[in-house]
Amino acid sequence: MNASSSLLNVPTPRRNALRLLRNAFRPLRGRPFAERWATRLLGAGAGAAAYLLFIPWDLRNRVETPGAINETSPVTDTGITLLVVTVVALAAYFGFRDRVRWILPVVAAPPAALLYASFATHKTLDASPWPVAWLVFVMAGSGVVLAVAGCARQFREDGAAGGSAGSGV
Repeated sequence: MNASSSLLNVPTPRRNALRLLRNAFRPLRGRPFAERWATRLLGAGAGAAAYLLFIPWDLRNRVETPGAINETSPVTDTGITLLVVTVVALAAYFGFRDRVRWILPVVAAPPAALLYASFATHKTLDASPWPVAWLVFVMAGSGVVLAVAGCARQFREDGAAGGSAGSGV
């Protein structure tokens, strides 16, 4: 019986994959320090990469054709949609896996910082409402990120979703 039970515990690629997948959804507070920070840095990098991939760096309006007075934005609906889907997915993942205090710095801050840098480095010739637009986008985005993270926390099985004093929330 001992020999057959040892055969059941032989590591296989499928078991390794299941173990990795199971670890990918365990709460971060119980994981080693290096894994916690590597996961957070990868999440922040994914948010920044999504912004850089889907939103053009120069957000100034452009003329549609040479000599025309109509201007158009370089931002596309597809780019905005893909960025929102990526950020919402990251918010759900980190809301499920990490503490609430890490959601905004990991998920919302990198795209917000890149949006600010883009607005600040590309000056327009006329008056620009970019400081107000940046504030509105950041506040709305942060609210959505927190709402999605809060919804994702409801699916945790470790009891941390209640937000009691000892849960680390």
